Amino acid sequence: MRDSSSPGSMPAAENNGLAAEAVDAIEGLSGVHPGYRRAHARGICCRAVFRPNGLAAAFTTAAHLQEQESAAVVRFSGSSTDPALADLLSPAKGIAVQFSLPDGGTTSLVGATLPVFFARTPESFIDIVRTAHKAREGNLGPLELIKEITTHFSESKESFLSLNKLKPPASYAESHYYCIHVYIFVDAQGKKHPVKFEWVPDAGVRNLSLTDARQQPDRYLEDELELRLKAEPVVFQLNVIFGKDGDPTSDPTKAWPEDRRQIEIGRLYLTEVITEPEELLMDPAAVTEGIELSDDPILHFRRTAYGESFHRRRGEQ
Repeated sequence: MRDSSSPGSMPAAENNGLAAEAVDAIEGLSGVHPGYRRAHARGICCRAVFRPNGLAAAFTTAAHLQEQESAAVVRFSGSSTDPALADLLSPAKGIAVQFSLPDGGTTSLVGATLPVFFARTPESFIDIVRTAHKAREGNLGPLELIKEITTHFSESKESFLSLNKLKPPASYAESHYYCIHVYIFVDAQGKKHPVKFEWVPDAGVRNLSLTDARQQPDRYLEDELELRLKAEPVVFQLNVIFGKDGDPTSDPTKAWPEDRRQIEIGRLYLTEVITEPEELLMDPAAVTEGIELSDDPILHFRRTAYGESFHRRRGEQ
């Protein structure tokens, strides 16, 4: 399902050059923070177990989605490029889950509290980040910044409207996370099914009022998660949504209709906070047998961009 405009079909040098440009642009937002990820800079990691219920087996041969449980590492984070920024000031939150596979490999799902992305292509991503940097240099406030970007980049409108509606979360464990990209399930007969994923908290979704959030410490989400896990596991259900003909697979800025078929395919049990593994790289394009990448150019591009960020921070460490 890859088309000629997909970074997956670009020459490697061109793809790597765009990745370097993208990471340079991100570094322009708050400077370089040695040893940290360029985006989602500060996070907290947990040990987890994923227990599939077997319902996905009719649609994919992916080993971790059959019936055998697998170990996982989960990382929650804010969206900021600045690791010192208070949780309140980083509206969108992220989750990254790395599953251990029976053959010794790994595969990852990356999600956020926004249902869509703000850029359709790697080139527009770089342009939007650079525009945000210039607008901030002009001392624009958050609402003025959103207006500036959406005026010049109409593809960002849906994402920034969702961002504007976000309320401060009460907990990482009480947030709904959307894996914004489309993947392709491949079943035992070779039939293909376009899908999206969502992580839904067993505890329900709970937000704070702005007044209450302002009274919290800078890292209240990490503190709350550590206390919660000392008392009981944190549980998320993994839902898969099935696309229909005509649903966009190459554009992460577009949502699918809300009436699409959805099933729960397993549960993720987080048991304890752990030190972040030094070599941890949550690559959403690192799929396994039974799952293919869609023709989404941002999804393909994230592999080289994440690799560039990883290379830079590892060199700094």
